[in-house]
Amino acid sequence: MDGTKCCVWVVFFEMLELRYFSPDGEEGYPGNLDVKVCYTLTESSELKIEYWAVTDRDTIINLTNHSYFNLSGAGAASILDHELFINADRFTPTDNTSIPLGELRPVDGTPFDFRQRCGIGSRIDADNEQLRFANGYDHNWVLSKTENELSLAASVFEPTSGRRMDMETTEPGIQFYSGNHLDASIKGKGGREYPFRSGLCLEAQHFPDSPNQPDFPTTVLRPAEEYLQTTVYRFSVE
Repeated sequence: MDGTKCCVWVVFFEMLELRYFSPDGEEGYPGNLDVKVCYTLTESSELKIEYWAVTDRDTIINLTNHSYFNLSGAGAASILDHELFINADRFTPTDNTSIPLGELRPVDGTPFDFRQRCGIGSRIDADNEQLRFANGYDHNWVLSKTENELSLAASVFEPTSGRRMDMETTEPGIQFYSGNHLDASIKGKGGREYPFRSGLCLEAQHFPDSPNQPDFPTTVLRPAEEYLQTTVYRFSVE
């Protein structure tokens, strides 16, 4: 340990607390940043993730969780039969390098409309420029919600097993990624390989490229403020 930065692991019963100190200038970001993330398994079959951070200079922060899910089980072939709901009327389209255009585009009449639960694979290969850019879904949805409230963002259902996962967040956006770049080169639980579209991510966040998009919610954290975020993944069976 060099005395300037550290990562501390604190483990309690059914809770893991991670702390990190990012010194001024690390990766080009201004300010000394103290960060804490708590993972809690609740009695309600939930994984609860709580984020906290403070800084001594104006800086940029936009934390998320990039876990992959497949409700069919570890190493199952595909997530395309999973049914997805996203509580969003709009999404942020991108250019061919996945950088948002700054537009909040309505989902109505597009393959990005998940306001009614439907199969992920039902439109993933549609003739749509945005899907071609990402080789599937890898976009940010603008959640329909009151600012900073913990509310339902998305729900995933796997019809064969009956397993369901609901996601709640305080964040204004959610990135849905359909595992378009998985290629079986990564092995997970039990040495199982993860092939193309065999896992999905639902990442609570502020919108990508927010520092360069004046109409997006700000990702600036100032010294007098606290960064606070909560995301909950709740598991059940229908």
